[in-house]
Amino acid sequence: MPMRPDPDTLAWASAAVRHLARTTNLLIAARRFRIIGGDPRDAAALDALLTALGARAAAADERIDHLWCLGTPEQSATAVQSAIAVPAADQPRGHTLVVIDAGRHQPAVDEDAFGPVTPVRPGVLGVPMTSDDVSLVSTGREPEDDPAAEARLRWARRAMPVSRAVAAELRDQGLLRGTRIGVAMVLEPKTAVLSLLLREAGAEVVVYAHADETDDAVAAVLRRTGLPVFADSSATLDEQKALALAMLDTRPHVLLDDGAHVIRLAHQERPDLLPTMVGAAEETTSGLTALRVLADRGQLGIPVVAVNDARTKTFFDNRYGTGQSTVFAVLDLVDALPSGTHTVRPGGSAVVVGYGHVGEGVALVLRALGFHVTVAETDPVRALQARFAGHAVAPLIEAVRDADLVMSATGVADTITVEVLRACAADAVVAVAGGVDQEIAIDAALATGAERVVVGRKAERFTFPGAEHGVLVLDDGGCINITAAEGNPIEIMDLSFAVQLGAVRMLLERGDELDRAVVPVDPAVDDATARAALAAFGSRAEPPVPVAAQPADRQPDVRTTRFGAPA
Repeated sequence: MPMRPDPDTLAWASAAVRHLARTTNLLIAARRFRIIGGDPRDAAALDALLTALGARAAAADERIDHLWCLGTPEQSATAVQSAIAVPAADQPRGHTLVVIDAGRHQPAVDEDAFGPVTPVRPGVLGVPMTSDDVSLVSTGREPEDDPAAEARLRWARRAMPVSRAVAAELRDQGLLRGTRIGVAMVLEPKTAVLSLLLREAGAEVVVYAHADETDDAVAAVLRRTGLPVFADSSATLDEQKALALAMLDTRPHVLLDDGAHVIRLAHQERPDLLPTMVGAAEETTSGLTALRVLADRGQLGIPVVAVNDARTKTFFDNRYGTGQSTVFAVLDLVDALPSGTHTVRPGGSAVVVGYGHVGEGVALVLRALGFHVTVAETDPVRALQARFAGHAVAPLIEAVRDADLVMSATGVADTITVEVLRACAADAVVAVAGGVDQEIAIDAALATGAERVVVGRKAERFTFPGAEHGVLVLDDGGCINITAAEGNPIEIMDLSFAVQLGAVRMLLERGDELDRAVVPVDPAVDDATARAALAAFGSRAEPPVPVAAQPADRQPDVRTTRFGAPA
């Protein structure tokens, strides 16, 4: 049995992997990696962590996505030359080799050895030395404090081959001409790329985003391209509502929403718009929950495609994307806090509240990073799933008493109640991966007399009257990967946005036939998205098995032959 790495080595490996993710906004899972040089114990710890996160060590004849350099600059230069010599047939178009200088004590890559380098995005250098791009990232150097929005959009577009391909089909078919599409999502580089792809495919596009989900630099880039953008990170609640209504007053035919807030606002304050709309698509579990209630009451006025429920969305975005991005964002914030502020550490304990697809991903990533994970889940079947996955299972009020870190992944308000906050261990960190208002009952806590004190960036200590200790709440209980980081990895949102584009196709081709209800994504959209993604990752799926055609008037034989020829 391999030995567990010591806490310092585990902390170093965790920080290195998180630095790569933070700097590039790229996915760790599904990528092929190679580790070059360094202390064998460091290499083993890094290998184990990457593998636990869903990456795979590349075989000798395979292309590499991530080349981790731990040894000498000479070893690294040789490894890069070897990596780019893989036959072109195994190189999907647009593939980027990311070379990571992860030297633990001194640089492992000599950037000057590769010729001229150019900034690709903050913290990433491009090496225009071959027909395939090579990018350099150094874990020992923090990225520049520069929004560099145009560069981040170019980087995101390059890593979104599936969405690009679907948008190109829509453009070639002319399906979007004359259609106005409202994009009401987190406004960051990937969503900006989606908006531009829709316009390039022939649609008129208008954009809205909530204040806490707006990257002003990205909004400025879209405005410079001519897109109407109704978003401002400093907008008050009333101003946000005015911006959302202004976007609706452009009378979009299709809404792409994240949380269903704008869809619901249209029903509440612009009902005259609904008869002119083709429909909408919703990205989130919490948004669909509200829309299904509306539909059950007979109050949903348009068909809404359940993008969140598509297999190529839920199985990947919710689990691998949100798992990586939320946990990494939390630990990045925690690492920046003053020493002694908290108790979070490698090998410590963590509680995951809720074991849906998001909870599964959060628990997977926490365990990969060395945490002992306990799951609190009210659904007994999901709790049993957590137990079968190797996690401890306990009631929430009991689980938090010894936890260093508590992450809510339910998308349900008041999941972390005042009682739970009071029961948390001293200096425990509490954060949200689900993303609805008051998932942590902050207003209720303040109403009981809790005091809040800022202890660091996006971190506050809550202390209750009569209590001897406090708990740390991150980013006011906001959805941490959005409000404190750059959202889900680019490759994950490429899948989700390809499904969004498929939903747009569904609405434009069959919107008149769809019920005024929450409707599922066509299974063909999932299949096409998955096959395109497999190709982008350098893999191929088995071809579909043809189903023998049956005469229309022939029913299948339901008699059993298990006991011989049927009479």
